[in-house]
Amino acid sequence: MPETIEVLVDGGKATPGPPLGPALGPTGINVVQVVQKINEKTKDFAGMKVPVKVIIDQKTKTFEIKVGTPPTSALLFKELGIEKGSGAPKVTQAGNITIEQAIKVADMKKDSLMGADLKNRVLEVIGTAVSCGITVEGKDPKEMQKEIKDGKWDAELVG
Repeated sequence: MPETIEVLVDGGKATPGPPLGPALGPTGINVVQVVQKINEKTKDFAGMKVPVKVIIDQKTKTFEIKVGTPPTSALLFKELGIEKGSGAPKVTQAGNITIEQAIKVADMKKDSLMGADLKNRVLEVIGTAVSCGITVEGKDPKEMQKEIKDGKWDAELVG
């Protein structure tokens, strides 16, 4: 029966110290190897807290790392360099992202978004932008979603 250890680490900056070291020490696996793998897999989330699961097979002393992703809104805020969204999204805008930034966030969240392809994942990311008061390419996010559904952005979104 594999043992699972769940921790929250700083993206790309995990260390053999707490919380990882003390949790992994008793398992007998190489803590430094685990930390290197975690940092490799979380480097894209630098400056953010990332949920990580370390699944350890006690018999073979092998491990598997599963990295969760920060919420879509947190990734959008990071792209914009802001701490939070607009408190009143219909009234105040928190910022504006490009279609490329929406694609980047959709790629980061690829494993946890429901969309079957890039176009649908980007639509989900833009849906989050609606509730955060973030415009896309200077347009209302709902208008941008309509344009994407109508195929105006297919050159960027269909690969």
